[in-house]
Amino acid sequence: MSQNQTRRDAETDLLNRSKTTPPKRYGVYLLNDDYTTMDFVVEVLTGIFMLPEERAVAVMLLVHHEGKGLCGVYTRDIADTKQQQVLQRARQEGHPLQCIVEEV
Repeated sequence: MSQNQTRRDAETDLLNRSKTTPPKRYGVYLLNDDYTTMDFVVEVLTGIFMLPEERAVAVMLLVHHEGKGLCGVYTRDIADTKQQQVLQRARQEGHPLQCIVEEV
């Protein structure tokens, strides 16, 4: 085997190893309940997910009518952090609001 062939094989191996797949993405969803106020849901969406007011109202209505609404799509660590922020804030304010993370 020639030295050029060996060099090309090594370069090909290096290129193949350097190609990484993008991280999986996870959706953070709010779930509807009969007790959490719509205003509080909008506050969560604007405060934690940084949604503009109009978008937050649209997501809140989706949660209210469909039972579940997508708040945002993130990497796993960020999605888990957002979920914990929602659950902590809901507990502090006395709301039973639930938030889940699902792979999208």
